[in-house]
Amino acid sequence: MGGSRIRRLHSIPLAALVFTAVMGFTTTACAGSDSSTPVGTTGTGAPRSDKATTGATTSRKHGLRLSRVARFSGPVEIKSAPGYRNLMFVVEQKGKVRVLRRGKKLSRPFLNIANRVNFSGERGLLSIAFPPDYRKSKRFYVYYTDNTGDIKVDEYHRNTSVTARRRTRRSVITIPHRENSNHNGGQMQFLGNDLYFGTGDGGGGGDQPGNAQNLNVLLGKMIRIDPRRSNGKPYSIPAKNPFVGRSGRDEIFAYGLRNPFRWSFDKVTGRGVHMVIADVGEGKFEEMNYLPLSKALGTNFGWNRFEGFSEYNGGGTGTTKPDFVTTHDDGNCSIIGGILVRDKSLKSLRGRFLFTDFCKGQVRTFKPSARRITKSRRTGLTVPQISSFGESRGGAVYATSTSGSVYRLRQ
Repeated sequence: MGGSRIRRLHSIPLAALVFTAVMGFTTTACAGSDSSTPVGTTGTGAPRSDKATTGATTSRKHGLRLSRVARFSGPVEIKSAPGYRNLMFVVEQKGKVRVLRRGKKLSRPFLNIANRVNFSGERGLLSIAFPPDYRKSKRFYVYYTDNTGDIKVDEYHRNTSVTARRRTRRSVITIPHRENSNHNGGQMQFLGNDLYFGTGDGGGGGDQPGNAQNLNVLLGKMIRIDPRRSNGKPYSIPAKNPFVGRSGRDEIFAYGLRNPFRWSFDKVTGRGVHMVIADVGEGKFEEMNYLPLSKALGTNFGWNRFEGFSEYNGGGTGTTKPDFVTTHDDGNCSIIGGILVRDKSLKSLRGRFLFTDFCKGQVRTFKPSARRITKSRRTGLTVPQISSFGESRGGAVYATSTSGSVYRLRQ
């Protein structure tokens, strides 16, 4: 795929390689598979896969390299916090948030809610988000599956810059998710005071209940709320959400998603904020959408009527087609959306968007385009069992691997 155009409908082969893992286990932390069989784990709780790469690589062509920062237990996300330039927060799937201070791992966790988290397969603590006023308000939010399997977003407050106060927990929203253990979504991002997060379709195979297309449930959606307590309620609804005053849940920002495990905002395009959603596919295709935030509002991204460009359950009209599609015949299984590179020291990557796949592990890039038609190219880097990208307040780029490592990209 080096230098090849990410494929549009007329050029996508229909053959696909269905993801299977070792010893009969068929789910991963980022969740492409449809089996409800429990995940196989290593000693640290990281998922095992015979398709996942086993060693990080360096790119001689572009002068890029991966520098291991520290090791963790099943890291699934790395985030920075407003007002704290020297800190990075690493989310461990089992239920802890740990701190890197000036690149050094602190021994004491920032937050430990392992007793509240159902950690199994794709379940666990999956994301953390800090509002713009975090330094003053001290509040932050975590996204996890609780001991019943339900998806929860809770608010906490920090004590110091590197410790949180567990007793400050306040439940913001609970989304029922008990029938299956997979497809939990798992990414939160703030834009202003609004908290956005993507939920999975509820798991199983093919979204048999039709959750992603059902506007009366919050599964298979992009959600937008103001998570601050308001008028005696745990959160409020932005007035411009598309279903306010109409049939459908007011919290919904967009719908028709299968499992948006990793997604992000692109705020350095010169054309306003864009939303970049990597949606994990069923058995054939992985897909990504790159579109202005205003156009994402109220959008139906197509699942389960379509998988990629291909009709899946009836097809039809009124859905937004993907901008980028990759296939499983190339060894992909679970697309991992990334970030726009701002790091001035990464000269060959600056202004390009990073993405990859959990199984293949090859870090690729594309150049954002007004036409949204672009070529992808290889960086020459490979991250084993990659689960997320993140960046510091200064733009340094990191990658997490469920095998235990956190890397920084350098040139």
